[in-house]
Amino acid sequence: MKSSLIALALGATLSASAFAAPESYVLDSSHSFSRFAYSHFGYSTQLSRFDKTSGTVVFDKEARTGAVDVTIDMKSVNTGFPVFNEHIQGADFLDTAKYPTATFKSTKVVFEGDKPSKVEGNLTIKGITKPVTLTVTSFQAMPHPMLKKDAIGANATTVIKRTEFNAGKYAPHVGDDVTITIALEAIKQ
Repeated sequence: MKSSLIALALGATLSASAFAAPESYVLDSSHSFSRFAYSHFGYSTQLSRFDKTSGTVVFDKEARTGAVDVTIDMKSVNTGFPVFNEHIQGADFLDTAKYPTATFKSTKVVFEGDKPSKVEGNLTIKGITKPVTLTVTSFQAMPHPMLKKDAIGANATTVIKRTEFNAGKYAPHVGDDVTITIALEAIKQ
């Protein structure tokens, strides 16, 4: 009888794990931003951001799997200077008239323990797609204290060469290496 109870309890535990489903989250646009940084003639590191970032995250803590799909509105570029915002949207840089969005779509999420540490995927800017790896520098999964829903948050970063995305005017004097950071918060649906 005792062995039957143990087998039944073990079977219930295994079936609960087997049926644990991935959970879908939608980015909170008021707390999700993509930023970029580059060297300006070696004088300084310029920091700018895109004010509109949207997307979804699928997260399965038990299975240690996930997926990330992010869209960046390139017309929402915010350098802190309106004239430069317009300049950087030109054909030599972002060409937002032809390519209004950039996307990142994951192909693999790598976990260390129960948290993601890297997200491999494809970054598309100006119609050019390149594989990149985002390094996750922080991650949190917990109930949102104000919304009373499950939420996740993360910061992840990668470095790209802007010349590889046909945005290389003034390189190498204006740095070719661009650090992209995605800060996101997402709410379970």
